[in-house]
Amino acid sequence: MKKFAKNLFVAASLLLCGGISTVAIAQSQIPTTSDAAPAQQQSRAQQLMGDVAPKLAELTDEVLFGDIWERPGLAKRDRSLITVATLVALNRPQQLRSHIARARSNGVTEQEIVETITQLAFYSGWPNAITAVGVAREVFKN
Repeated sequence: MKKFAKNLFVAASLLLCGGISTVAIAQSQIPTTSDAAPAQQQSRAQQLMGDVAPKLAELTDEVLFGDIWERPGLAKRDRSLITVATLVALNRPQQLRSHIARARSNGVTEQEIVETITQLAFYSGWPNAITAVGVAREVFKN
């Protein structure tokens, strides 16, 4: 019952803040009894930014990962390698962390990630590569 009350409070708070519509609440999986199935887990985008930027989280889920990542023109493995390379080049370690993990689950090997970082050292800058190696080390340990 405590979980139901908490979910209801969160849903009501989001509604008051304009974060979700009444239709979304009506369609949500908020349990009505203590033996109901648990509510659907939030996406990573919803967890990271849904409370502050709900539209950005929605676009991330629906457009970026729901459409772009699912297009047939490139394999997810290739999309992952491109994304990792871009994040190294732009020196975006926070996003690089999750995308290295995603790349590994999409079939990119640790050796290929390290080779990508090494290649980029000469094109995007040594400091970017050094930062990326530190991020890769953290991800590889997990």
